[in-house]
Amino acid sequence: MSSASLTPTAIDQDFSQATASGAVPGIVAVAANAEDILYEGAFGSRDLGTGAAMTPDSVFWIASMTKAVTCAGAMQLVEQGRLSLDDPIGGILPELADIKVLDGFNAEGRPQLRPARSPITLRQLMTHTAGFCYDMWNGDMARYLEATGTPGIISCRNAALRTPLASDPGTRWEYGSNIDFVGKAVEAVSGQRLDARLHDNILAPLGMSDTGFRITDNMRARLVGMHARQPDGSLQPMPFELEQDPEFHMGGGGLYGTAHDYIAFTQMILNRGRGNGEQILKPETVDLMGRNHIGELEMTRLSSAVAFATNDVDLYPGMVKKWGLGFMINTETTAEGRSPGSLAWAGLGNTYFWIDPARNVSGVILMQVLPFADDKCLDAFARFERGVYAALDAPRQAA
Repeated sequence: MSSASLTPTAIDQDFSQATASGAVPGIVAVAANAEDILYEGAFGSRDLGTGAAMTPDSVFWIASMTKAVTCAGAMQLVEQGRLSLDDPIGGILPELADIKVLDGFNAEGRPQLRPARSPITLRQLMTHTAGFCYDMWNGDMARYLEATGTPGIISCRNAALRTPLASDPGTRWEYGSNIDFVGKAVEAVSGQRLDARLHDNILAPLGMSDTGFRITDNMRARLVGMHARQPDGSLQPMPFELEQDPEFHMGGGGLYGTAHDYIAFTQMILNRGRGNGEQILKPETVDLMGRNHIGELEMTRLSSAVAFATNDVDLYPGMVKKWGLGFMINTETTAEGRSPGSLAWAGLGNTYFWIDPARNVSGVILMQVLPFADDKCLDAFARFERGVYAALDAPRQAA
């Protein structure tokens, strides 16, 4: 803790109650400003099957929190002129040059495809407007995978990326496998595999030594087990681990890491590209990543098509949400206190982060529960965020 530390009492009480009651198995949470760690705590169990205690250095599958890191890696190459946000990405990734759109199924149940009406760009991939989707939120794509024998994205097999689009590029926002292709583009122009590229240019410079696509022996000793929410609300340990020798590194969801590591990434964003004494991105690049890049389009509700993996997702119902280059952007102050224009996202195992440049604060909360958008995990996240803002506001109110 630094001299800037928040008074942790209320947050600690909330987390102690959540884990002691069995609402969630275990939690690690960290809050920071651009320079200092403000709060850090670990509660509950790493694994209900073993009873191992949660510790601040516990290792989680951070899933789609990977996306922002991959986008930052791509933006380094945009800065160098090696990638373009708006050139057709098919010039770099030939498999996307003649991409097709799923246009329903015939009477025999076979998928019908048609050519996409426009080329895909890197900007569209980063903002989830390229047309790719995830089958867990798109029943038609789930049907396509079944009909064609295409493996799911979690397999980390190249065949999993050979899916059609759900809509034409640039016509709608739909969450999907877009950032895996951003990772492929990074590999294509850098000549490095994604794990090595991100390690050399983001993770190592920021001191994120406990983050990577491969679980090292040292990380495995601190690995948090996944838990499945049962119909009665109880939790059961479940086997889960990403392929450790993948055909491709999943730029959209393949990283394992710690809360302390990820807060270093959020601090770099708060500090406009600088972290751990290193300039990771130019200030103007970070500013660009935090702007709305989907125009009049809006982030939409995600309706579950695979119940064991995800609940329906409707963050801040009634609020317009935009998308930057790797982040969701809220357009109004949230009930928890997050400023308009803040950046955020999450991972499938109920891991969450937010970055509020206006208040110079960010937070990371990690749990390991499926399905995604679990009510009790979301409640823990909301309590954490409210606690952080309440503590930040307390000195001002006292004055």
